[in-house]
Amino acid sequence: MRVHCLFEQSGTFKNEFKKLGYEAFDYDIQNDFGETDYQIDLFSEIAAGYAGGRSIFDEITEDDLIIAFFPCTRFEARIPLEFRGEAYQQKNWDDSKKLEYAMKLHKELHRNYELISQLAALAIDRGLKMVIENPYTAPHYLTMYWCLKPAIIDKDRQLNGDYYKKPTQYWFIGFEPRQNLVFEPLDYVPGKIIEKATSENGKKREVIRSMIHPQYANRFIRQYLIEGGK
Repeated sequence: MRVHCLFEQSGTFKNEFKKLGYEAFDYDIQNDFGETDYQIDLFSEIAAGYAGGRSIFDEITEDDLIIAFFPCTRFEARIPLEFRGEAYQQKNWDDSKKLEYAMKLHKELHRNYELISQLAALAIDRGLKMVIENPYTAPHYLTMYWCLKPAIIDKDRQLNGDYYKKPTQYWFIGFEPRQNLVFEPLDYVPGKIIEKATSENGKKREVIRSMIHPQYANRFIRQYLIEGGK
């Protein structure tokens, strides 16, 4: 089994898979961590693959595994506030500016919704195994308006060794999550508060918020993704 980590440039899941003996690769348009194996526009690849054109998905087989950390910025809980013109940064905007921004935001939301749906449909049509990760917050656009239901909802990631509590949902396509037991005790990981994470080692707030601790990645892989949990 080869593992394809889409929208991951940190190498976190990729490197934990490698430690467990699997061939794994990161795909992203950026390479801020020096871990991106294939620096490509994944949105274009998804659209091309869904339309039947050439794409990276031509090289992925039914024996492989895809993990997609699909960008969530347009599905987040704050988006309805911005549509209503009630976000903090909009307090001095006039109605015309709010309307123009809302139309732009809606186009971006529609594009992301269409792309994540194309990604899921592409995996279903080709018989590929895929996990899609996104936050589990209220209100979250996918939770309210997507026909696919998550197989796993992790309401407190710190309980499995992560930096953040950050509730997260995982959709499993083409297979069911395993239910392996992971017995070893957790190493202590100092918690972080997302709202106060503005910058760290030159990384933007959005990048910091998306980080996952290697311990969490390792336990998730062994608990849900590989046979026997190793």
